[in-house]
Order: sequence, then structure tokens, then C-alpha cells
Amino acid sequence: MICIAFSHLHAGLMQRADPPASRRPDRGPKPLAECGSFASLARKAAELDALDRALRQTLPMPLREQVRFAQLRNDRLVFLASSPAWASRLRLMQTQILAAARAIGTSASSVTVKVAPLRPAATEPDRSKPLSPAAAVHLKAAAASIADPELKGLFLELASIAETAGFPVAED
Repeated sequence: MICIAFSHLHAGLMQRADPPASRRPDRGPKPLAECGSFASLARKAAELDALDRALRQTLPMPLREQVRFAQLRNDRLVFLASSPAWASRLRLMQTQILAAARAIGTSASSVTVKVAPLRPAATEPDRSKPLSPAAAVHLKAAAASIADPELKGLFLELASIAETAGFPVAED
């Protein structure tokens, strides 16, 4: 479980006289002190990531890209699928997944698949945005006030980007 440190939320919960009864007491944020060290959380995340890679490697290519291993809870492997159709296809492969899990030393007796949209792939920011003429003028002015020749050259190099991008830069 990922811990969230909201001290004001935790303090508000502690001030209640009688918290409402919950079916699952492990839900919600935990105090940071109950979460364990960062190293242990990082180690667990790395283990889950390795298990994800190992289990998905056994799946056919289109399915492999549409599912993610989420967690190992008790003796149950929990996967997330991007749609109900992919979840059904993964459920059909339960025997193969359990055999692969046992082969790598994970004791699991069942597979649970939940439908949850996968996070989109990280997109690279657009780096083609040209430097404005005003920014180039300010960079040149800053370069004029710098005594260090190397740093001055870097500022002038940045200012020249506007000139090569098709923007004429006025000289001082």
C-alpha cells in the first residue's frame, strides 16, 4: 500500500470520538510512521516491477501491451487491463500465467483481473518552440554584463537561436 502523509488529515481523523465502522480497516491513508522506510517501499516496488516484466513476458504481444501486473495479494495475482475485452483475454490465459508465476518462485493460486485504463505513455514535450526575439534581446543584454567569457558565450549562443529560427534580433 502506498502511504500518503497528510498530517492535517491524520490529525482530523484522530480528533473524532468514534470513527465510522469500516468493512476494511486497511483503506485510506496511513500515518507515515506506519509505512516503513523508503528503502523498503522502493525494494517492494522494484520486486513488483520485476514480477510484472516476468509475467507479462509470457503473454502474446498485443495482450502484453494492454495489461499490467498490479500486486500479489495473499496467493492471488492481480492484473489491470485497459478494457473488458483485454481482461477477458487475460482471464483465458490464467493457467499459463500461474505456471509462469510458479516457475519464477511465486506462490499463487488464482488470477484476478480488474479493468482500469492504463496511463498514457509519457509524451516528449515539444522542443521545437522558437525563442522569442524579446528573450534573445534580454539574453544578449545579460551576456554583455557577464565577465566570464565562457558563460558570456553560452548566453550569446542561446540568443542566436532566435536568429536561426527565422526571427530577426535587433542589435543594441
